[in-house]
Amino acid sequence: MSVSTVAAAPSVCAPLPVLGRDVTVPLVTGGEVTYAALDYAASAPALQRVWDDVAAYAPYYGSVHRGAGYLSQLSTDLFENARRTVAEFLDCREGDQVVFTRSTTDSLNLLAAALPADCRVFVFETEHHASLLPWRGAQVTYLDAPRSPREAVETLERALADRTVSLEGGHGPALVCVTGASNVTGELWPVRELTAAAHAHGARIVLDAAQLAPHHQVSVADLDVDWVAFSGHKLYAPFGSGVLAGRADWLRAAEPYLAGGGASRKVGRREDGGVDVEWHDSAARHEAGSPNVIGAYALASACKALTEAGFDTLVAREQYLVRAVRDGLADVPEVRFLSLFGDEAPRVGVLSFVVEGWNSSHFAAALSAEYGIGVRDGLFCAHPLLRTLLGSDPQAQGECGAPEAAPGEKSLNAIRVSFGAGTPDEHVERFVRAVKELVADGAKWNYRTEDGRCVPDTSA
Repeated sequence: MSVSTVAAAPSVCAPLPVLGRDVTVPLVTGGEVTYAALDYAASAPALQRVWDDVAAYAPYYGSVHRGAGYLSQLSTDLFENARRTVAEFLDCREGDQVVFTRSTTDSLNLLAAALPADCRVFVFETEHHASLLPWRGAQVTYLDAPRSPREAVETLERALADRTVSLEGGHGPALVCVTGASNVTGELWPVRELTAAAHAHGARIVLDAAQLAPHHQVSVADLDVDWVAFSGHKLYAPFGSGVLAGRADWLRAAEPYLAGGGASRKVGRREDGGVDVEWHDSAARHEAGSPNVIGAYALASACKALTEAGFDTLVAREQYLVRAVRDGLADVPEVRFLSLFGDEAPRVGVLSFVVEGWNSSHFAAALSAEYGIGVRDGLFCAHPLLRTLLGSDPQAQGECGAPEAAPGEKSLNAIRVSFGAGTPDEHVERFVRAVKELVADGAKWNYRTEDGRCVPDTSA
């Protein structure tokens, strides 16, 4: 479907019901307004269906894998069924493991702890900190920000080829970590091509799908990635759950991520006073402690809801909203959208921008206080990428700066608007109107910096 086709169809589909759609918030200028939640990239609201499923299960809550009672057995079945649902959602291969974690960050730290000795890691500087920072125990090669999908593939191929030469033709273990969709620009990365490049050079690849899975169908089998990681709280299931899914061999060979009950199959005392431990080789090996059954169930419920809604339908509507923002602000020269691959690059419902003459923290605070619109401002846990996109383009200071920033970087921040399956048209329309009014007329209220945040000044 072409962009023009999507833009011409404002009723592509109705948004999925989410919690908070009727919440009202006070305006600093007086009165109240329905809150426009446009910070889905940080945490998406819970789908109403997810909340209903969790509420229906809550009276039957019991310990998982820990008891013979009816509620424990019910909860165990529900937990393991959730694992199967997630495997189906991701189109996992036979033999792949689905490990429940707390988040994408937790998942990638788990994988980092499971790397074989002498493993080399390759990661672009454009990654979210969740996928940029966990590899502290490995030899890491940080790759420069590419300016096109083709350049991304070529950059990786060169780095992997140099590795092969340095090993004199050998192929020690190597891992590539790459995002599926940028949490800053929303741009889609060439995952299939990067995977082919990694495998051609004897490396494995893990996909950070935190921003991709809520917006596009992710098939482990089709993309041929070795692992995929994502978070429930970005997938309309904000109950502290995450997933690492993929090949089992490195996970089985590694020491448990956490040592404790559930990860151990058998523990016995030795004559010398110590203990011998036999660890599970299933996903339980890395799920020590009482499992987050509600988080797993909520995540599985969200997977089912998105699958039943149909990603083709969801993508079509989301692209309409993306075009509504870009077209609506096209005649505002003060607004500059941030991009690595160009304005027309395919993207999910995530857009970051700066406004000439404004500090982004000040602008975001005015959107919230005067219009009831929630967006994100700052560096979005992707500091190297934002410095690449903004470092050579200083902005004028607004009334609120960023006091925690390094000298010379007081204006190094941006605004991010993001949306998804639960976003009504009215929220995007109100956002576009608000941006235009603030640029044209300025803020109606005075603001000050408090505890590192720009807030309305109510001292008068």
